[in-house]
Amino acid sequence: MVDEKPWFMSKTIWGSLISVAAAFTATLGISLDPSAQSEIADALVQLIGAAGALIAIYGRLTATDIIS
Repeated sequence: MVDEKPWFMSKTIWGSLISVAAAFTATLGISLDPSAQSEIADALVQLIGAAGALIAIYGRLTATDIIS
C-alpha cells in the first residue's frame, strides 16, 4: 500500500476498537453481531470524514492570514 491516511480514517482501526467494545459489552449481556460491528465502523469513518470537512470549511472561513 502506498496511499497514506490518518489513523482515525482506518476502517481496520475502528473495526478493531468496535470488536473490543463488543467483547466488553458481551460481558454485560449486550451482543453485537459481526455485520452490526462492520456497519458501526463504516458509519464512524463516514462521520469522522464529514466532521473533518466541516472543520476545514470552518477553518477557511475564519482564517485571518493568507497562505504563503
